[in-house]
Amino acid sequence: MRRPGLVAAVCSAGALLAVPAAVSASTVATAPAIVHAARMPVAAARDAGHGVHSTWQASNWSGYAETGSFTGVTGTWTVPSVSASSGATYSSAWIGVDGFNDSSLIQTGTEEDYYSGATHYDAWWEILPAAETEISPSTYPVAPGDRMSASIWETSATTGGGRHGKGSEHVWDIKIADTTKGWTFSTAQGYNGAGTSAEWIMEAPEVGGRIATLAHYVFSPPAGTGDFDNAGILSTIVSSGTPTYSGAALNYANDSGVMVQNGAQVSTPGDPDSALTAFNVAYGSSLPSTPTG
Repeated sequence: MRRPGLVAAVCSAGALLAVPAAVSASTVATAPAIVHAARMPVAAARDAGHGVHSTWQASNWSGYAETGSFTGVTGTWTVPSVSASSGATYSSAWIGVDGFNDSSLIQTGTEEDYYSGATHYDAWWEILPAAETEISPSTYPVAPGDRMSASIWETSATTGGGRHGKGSEHVWDIKIADTTKGWTFSTAQGYNGAGTSAEWIMEAPEVGGRIATLAHYVFSPPAGTGDFDNAGILSTIVSSGTPTYSGAALNYANDSGVMVQNGAQVSTPGDPDSALTAFNVAYGSSLPSTPTG
């Protein structure tokens, strides 16, 4: 279940601790249980923008996913706004490692939802099979138009015991920052996924055990930037310091995927920019423009 305001920290001895942040009773009462699940493939749908089938289709993901061997991922994005709807709708923008062809996944991102008659925005991190850990919105607020920067990378440090009895694991650092508001959050967590994919995703998360209806989102990034940009990958384990990422070399024909819900294409990524590190993604089936940066 979602645990509002639960923030992870590392004590001086290196143990991983869960430290509950202060939240209001009303937040706890209304916050739904949210899981950012691994990709759920669906039958091929026609990509209306290019007139051909996209590389992959899912009921919960759209964006870009690369397969290979990865020890880290990075990226930036602009928090989209979401519209009011007759029922509850949800969306998430995130980066992650794993989850494309397996059930493991480490990720961090932002939530953009409409429920209980209001829009809701926050930041979070997650390691499956656990649900998301919301990053306290009172301490780390998020709003539409904010510029986000995030990185996830594997370190050479290890933690004993492992998650869910899986033995010793490497420690992975998760870092997310709202550069508009000037805050940065980080946590160190044990993870032992295979590292076989890296992603930059617009998602319809799982809410109450079911994939939610995607919120009608709109990105409004600064001129010259993509909805997602600065996409980077890492293939070495980091012993100390800040990792140096390689450009993701995004490829529409190999890496892009659309979201299909109830037989309709509801979220579509476009071509990457000339540096192959940025792309736009739009609600609906039309191909968005290509970033100029």
